[in-house]
Amino acid sequence: MHPNLIHNVNVAAQDVLLTPEEIKQRLPMTDTAEATVLEGRQTVQRILDRQDHRVFAVVGPCSIHDVTAARDYAQRLKKLADEVGDTLFIIMRVYFEKPRTTVGWKGLINDPRMDDSFHIEEGLQVARGLLLELAEMGLSAGTEALDPISPQYIADLIAWTAIGARTTESQTHRELASGLSTPVGFKNGTNGSLEVAINALQSAARSHSFLGIDQFGRSAVIRTTGNRYGHMVLRGGDRPNYDSVSIALCEKALRDKKLPVNIVVDCSHANSFKDPAVQPLVMRDCVHQILEGNQSIVGVMIESNLCAGNQSIPADRSQLKYGVSVTDACIDWATTETMLREAHAKLKDVLPKRNLG
Repeated sequence: MHPNLIHNVNVAAQDVLLTPEEIKQRLPMTDTAEATVLEGRQTVQRILDRQDHRVFAVVGPCSIHDVTAARDYAQRLKKLADEVGDTLFIIMRVYFEKPRTTVGWKGLINDPRMDDSFHIEEGLQVARGLLLELAEMGLSAGTEALDPISPQYIADLIAWTAIGARTTESQTHRELASGLSTPVGFKNGTNGSLEVAINALQSAARSHSFLGIDQFGRSAVIRTTGNRYGHMVLRGGDRPNYDSVSIALCEKALRDKKLPVNIVVDCSHANSFKDPAVQPLVMRDCVHQILEGNQSIVGVMIESNLCAGNQSIPADRSQLKYGVSVTDACIDWATTETMLREAHAKLKDVLPKRNLG
């Protein structure tokens, strides 16, 4: 008998990770951080329940690759969040994992050194350390749930979660979302289809049982109660879908399935044709719709960094430009401030009068 011929034929190695509990002992939750996370989650829940008149905005880099730059960005965002907080609830976009159509950098958790060395244990600790800093700062964090294992290491520090367009149709991610402790936004399909996201919302709201790991790294059957704070994220597809007609069609589709009519508009991706300069126009359109009486837009997403555009990852990492995305192109900080201050000025007297249900 030759087990090497039938067992893990294409596996080169298996490196044992620290367990979620071990990493949390190294980087423990603090009382201040816990208060920030709970307040963030509860605020988004109240917005979705129409008990808080504000709109939430998930704002930040397409992906995190430089913790120093992320910290710099967060400090600026926190000041702006305090300034506009009576109208806009700001959540920093903190994406550590990137889905890849073919190949490419898979994010800070998978490859923190950006050299295909895949020091995942290091990446998990760097990611958790940054999230702790943000929570200590009083800034809520939002991320994308991509790998089904990594939430056990960092999800206690997250206030809002997205399921991306490539994974909304995945049963694994619908099950995962059903057990997450955060509100979850499901993006429409890459072609613009609402059906996959609506199916995901229905699935994630129900209880599931599936394979996973517990805090001690043991294989476990995870049994969930269902997540009642799922909502739609419109990110465009074959064409943009943030316009008033697309919003009305989405509202009808949600009502037809007896789902809460909560819509978040992603100002980036296909809604901006991946041109960051278009994001402010999308935001203005959403604000205009609210001014004209829209009741369903409860949030927006914005891809923003310290500096505009993006860059390829150079062979010499010291040549990386500070504050510039290595994935999708972003708007710069000055544009971010202008967008959010403009929305605040236009909505501050309108949102308190909006129908709170």
